[in-house]
Amino acid sequence: MSKLNLSGALISTITFMLLAGWLLGIRMEPSSSGLNLALADEGHLKWLFIGMAAVFVSQLLHPLLFKKKVGKAPSKGFNFKLPSPEQNPKAYRLLVSFALAGAIIWPFMVSRGSVDLATLTLIYVMLGLGLNVVVGLAGLLDLGYVGFYAVGAYTYALLSADGFGFWLCLPIAGAMAALFGFLLGFPVLRLRGDYLAIVTLGFGEIIRLLLNNLTHLTGGPNGISGIPKPTLFGLEFNRRLKGEGFDTFHNFFGISYNSQYKVIFLYLMALLLVVLTVIVINRLLRMPIGRAWEALREDEIACRSLGLNPTVVKLSAFTIGAAFAGFAGSFFAARQGFISPESFTFIESAIILAIVVLGGMGSQIGVVLAAIIMTVLPEMAREFNEYRMLMFGLMMVFMMVWRPQGLLPMSRPHIELKEEAKA
Repeated sequence: MSKLNLSGALISTITFMLLAGWLLGIRMEPSSSGLNLALADEGHLKWLFIGMAAVFVSQLLHPLLFKKKVGKAPSKGFNFKLPSPEQNPKAYRLLVSFALAGAIIWPFMVSRGSVDLATLTLIYVMLGLGLNVVVGLAGLLDLGYVGFYAVGAYTYALLSADGFGFWLCLPIAGAMAALFGFLLGFPVLRLRGDYLAIVTLGFGEIIRLLLNNLTHLTGGPNGISGIPKPTLFGLEFNRRLKGEGFDTFHNFFGISYNSQYKVIFLYLMALLLVVLTVIVINRLLRMPIGRAWEALREDEIACRSLGLNPTVVKLSAFTIGAAFAGFAGSFFAARQGFISPESFTFIESAIILAIVVLGGMGSQIGVVLAAIIMTVLPEMAREFNEYRMLMFGLMMVFMMVWRPQGLLPMSRPHIELKEEAKA
C-alpha cells in the first residue's frame, strides 16, 4: 500500500468532514446575543465519524479492490451491476417487482411525516426524469426547467377554479407545459452550451415574473389557494364532502376517518406517475427518437450527416421533457392546495439540475437515488437552511472531482477491440 493511497484517503476523509460537518457536526443554539454555533449531539457525531471511517477505508482499499490489468478483462468479483432488461430480463422483472411491492407496502408501516417526505421525493424524481430527457439524453443544458413546472401547477389551479377535476386537468397541464416547451425550443435551435443555458434561465425567470404581475389571473404574489385534492373514483379523503366527489372515502367503506388515508393516497398517486414516466421514457429510448437524442448529445454534426434533423430532435426533447414537468406541477398544486410564484424560483431549477448531474446524466436509477439524497438531506439539516445553496455547490464540486460521471452513470453502447492472441 503506497503513500499515495494513504494521502488520497486522508484528503478524501478531510473533504468529507468539511462537507458533512455542516450537516451533522454543528448546530445552532439561541442565546441572548443571537445564535451561537455548538457541537451536535452524540448521535449526529457518531454518524459523522462512521462516515469518515467508511470514506477513509474505501479510498484506502479502492486501488486493491478495483485494480485493473492492461490487456485483460476487468475482474467480475467486485464489479456489481444491476440486471439489464436486455441481458437478463427475468432478473430485471423480478427486481422491479420486488421494488414496486416494497414501495407500495412501505407507507403503511411508517409515520405520516415519512410518507409526506416520500411524496415530495417522488415529485422531484418525476422532475429529474423529465429534465434528464433534455440534459442527460439530448445534451441540451436547460436552467429554466422550473418554468414548465409552474405552467403545469397554475394550469390545474386555474382550471380547478372553474370546476374541472384533477384527472381531467392532469393531461391538460402536461399538454400546456409541452406547448411552452415547444415554443421555447424555437429560439434556441441554433444555440449551444452557455448561450443555451442563459436563454433557458431567462425563460424561467420570465415565467416567474409573469406569475407575479398578472394579478387578475394568477393572484400575483398572494398566489392561488383552496386548490382541491384529487379523488379516487369520486371519493374524497376529507372528513366531510367539500369538492367534486359524490361521497367521502371513509363513509363509503364504512370505516372511521383517518387523515393518514389522504397522505397514503397522494403517495401512491405520485408513485403511479413516476412509474408511468419511467415506462414512457424507456419506450421512447428504444424508438428512433430516443436514438436521435443520444446521437444529438454525442455530436450534432454527425447527427446531421446521418440524415437526422437536429431541429426536430431538439424540439421533441424540449416538448417531451416539459410535459413531464407539467404533470409534476399539476400534482404538486393538488398536493399543496396552495401555490405562489415563490414556489418556482431559480433554486428549484438548480435542485432539479443537481439531481440529474449527481445521479448521472442519462441514468434513470441514478436520478431516483439523487432525488432521495437531495430531498432527505435538507430535512435532516433544517437548522442550516440558509446554507442550502452553499452545500449544493460544495457537493457538485466534490462530485466533479471524485466521480464526474455521477453516482450511477448511464451505460453507453460500446465495442471493445481486442488484439488476437499471438501464436
